[in-house]
Amino acid sequence: MSALLDTVARIRAEVCALHSELTRYGLVVWTAGNVSARVPGHDLMVIKPSGVSYDALAPGLMVVTDLHGVPVSGDETAGEWGNPDLSPSSDTAAHAYVYRNMPDVGGVVHTHSTYATAWAARGEEIPCVLTMMGDEFGGTIPIGPFALIGDDSIGQGIVETLKNSNSPAVLMQNHGPFTIGKNPREAVKAAVMCEEVARTVHIARQLGEPLPIDQAKIDSLHDRYQNVYGR
Repeated sequence: MSALLDTVARIRAEVCALHSELTRYGLVVWTAGNVSARVPGHDLMVIKPSGVSYDALAPGLMVVTDLHGVPVSGDETAGEWGNPDLSPSSDTAAHAYVYRNMPDVGGVVHTHSTYATAWAARGEEIPCVLTMMGDEFGGTIPIGPFALIGDDSIGQGIVETLKNSNSPAVLMQNHGPFTIGKNPREAVKAAVMCEEVARTVHIARQLGEPLPIDQAKIDSLHDRYQNVYGR
């Protein structure tokens, strides 16, 4: 149990720190948005508490749940992971569904970043017209279906949309972007890059129709970036 407690403590600190990246890049306002992380080797996840401002976040406030979004305690007598005054994020069911159905995913992020959410409001995918999109997303950033918050409907839409896509980002219609990664830091990076390309492609369309990139070239860009660049 002590090894697991140490692991959870480390992940809570990491998840807490990564929330500052969302504010640093202007991806969230007030208490909206969240980062979560899978606890490797266990059916557990760590996620932001609901309704707590970013300035007030601390590692000990991060909520530990099972992969159905139910809060759990690390020790039934001491309750090291528990905080009875806090509930997990309202998006917890969506995150948990992703972890249950995408075993390679180690981190999930949700924001309402301005430009990506504007594309989501239109129900329009972001076309791959930038080499950086080929690198990061391997093609378009797809649109997921409309779904209400409260159960795992959003998670179902994320999984169905991304299971056959290279993209680590999906724009849930009328809602906003969700991103995934092999770890929470990669998911945060995807959220930052999603907003950047959403803004750039929007501006390009004000000047005219952006030029498409041939799919074979997109595939080459993605393969090089994912498997060669920085290695």
